Amino acid sequence: MIKCSIGVCVYNEEKNIGKFLESLLSQKLGRVKIDEVLIIISGSTDNTYKIVKKYTLKESKIKIIRQKRREGKASAVNLFVGKAENEVLVLLGGDIILDLNTIENLVSKFKDSEVGMTGVRPIPLNDINDGLIGYAAHLLWGLHHKISLTHPKMGEVVAFRRIFRRIPVLSSVDEANIEPLIRGQGYKIVYVPEAKIYNKAAKTIFDYIKQRKRIYSGHLAVKYEQSYEVATLDIFSILKALFFFLRENPRLRYIFYTPFVILLEAYCRFLGWWDYRIAKKRHTVWEFVKSTKEL
Repeated sequence: MIKCSIGVCVYNEEKNIGKFLESLLSQKLGRVKIDEVLIIISGSTDNTYKIVKKYTLKESKIKIIRQKRREGKASAVNLFVGKAENEVLVLLGGDIILDLNTIENLVSKFKDSEVGMTGVRPIPLNDINDGLIGYAAHLLWGLHHKISLTHPKMGEVVAFRRIFRRIPVLSSVDEANIEPLIRGQGYKIVYVPEAKIYNKAAKTIFDYIKQRKRIYSGHLAVKYEQSYEVATLDIFSILKALFFFLRENPRLRYIFYTPFVILLEAYCRFLGWWDYRIAKKRHTVWEFVKSTKEL
């Protein structure tokens, strides 16, 4: 039996946190035991705390850690790592829904003593036929899946051994920051495609740009400050994954949309590069992306 601690970092998640917690408490477990669920509520101004408080009365393993002001996800992650009681930690957000076997599939891999980190397969709830942005959501996560099958890239939900005390406090991409800390100590990183989670990607171009530039800026910080490049920055891997994605989804509409998604992504990466290299702007405290907050 592998015991794990769950850490959930949330900010103004009143619309999603109940659905998320229901999916967490409904997990089918056999080889894995969830010992505790630490919910870090960072400066929320809505009803997130009240909703979570009700769940603590139903389930004693759920505990609340409150941060009076919003200090960024890295701060919440470091708080979780410091407070958790188990060797294996699972890090999540409150704006996703777990498949029934997600935690079991994700954590059971730690039976192998060489495994230091595992990651899920995110599946967007957006309608793929909902215009350019709907298609973009499925294309990006589809490429993420294809690339991760051969070169694991962690995203959305990760499990890892507690072999470090903290991640960089200015981080805006916590999963990417954790990868080199794990690999650097000789552990393997494993992508677990059967561990599925469902999320809502941005529904507007404005929100899409806001999110993608923040992620790319964060990946550049990891590259230059931790000497580590995430798998999804490799152009050859992206082109190879794109070929297989389009071969499996050969609709004319998707082929037509693809160049526009590429141009949009290039624009977002330029903005992310500008923020990191020129403006020296760090996205430690994320801009709120409203259209991703309604599961």
